[in-house]
Amino acid sequence: MQIKLLVDGGSMKPGPALSQKLGPAGIPINKVIEKINEETKNFKGMKVPVELEVNTKTKTFEIQIFSPPVSELLKKEIGAQKGSGAHKKQQIGNISIEQVISVAKTKMPNLLCRSLKTATSTVAGTCASLGILIENKPAVEVVREINQGIYDKEIKEEKTNTEPEKRERLDKHFKDVKKAQDILLAQEKAAQEAKEVKEVKK
Repeated sequence: MQIKLLVDGGSMKPGPALSQKLGPAGIPINKVIEKINEETKNFKGMKVPVELEVNTKTKTFEIQIFSPPVSELLKKEIGAQKGSGAHKKQQIGNISIEQVISVAKTKMPNLLCRSLKTATSTVAGTCASLGILIENKPAVEVVREINQGIYDKEIKEEKTNTEPEKRERLDKHFKDVKKAQDILLAQEKAAQEAKEVKEVKK
């Protein structure tokens, strides 16, 4: 019997759905949860795909852990709980090409990509849908640059560490972007409220 799960890394809790499946098979649910939490503790704060293979005859089980989805790994990189609901207007972070390469390396076995360059381009594409800037630029622009070979050196060398000075520059740029975004959002909200008041008075 195979059970597919999507669990909170390192902090899975017992639920009725799993109990109903494991109970009749005579598998102690606490033991299963303990093992899953132990094996997913490095992915704390992320959703992790898990496959549980249960042998009902011998009452034993095996666990296979898969790396979290690209979006979860990217959100961890920037310390965000969720992506932007309006990625064209609102950015939620600014990461380096090295961070993109790092996520691409982690996910490469699951992405069915032939090369690290293709995997890096795929991860950069996910940044675009989440509202994450790469190297101070819109992610769609960086996807084009990756495909044009602009980051071939970094990809070939499998660079995954961001220099502290570079990290500082990226953070400063995002601080300015966020400030401008917040002003724009406040203006939009004020305009909407003024419009609603006007309509009520009518």
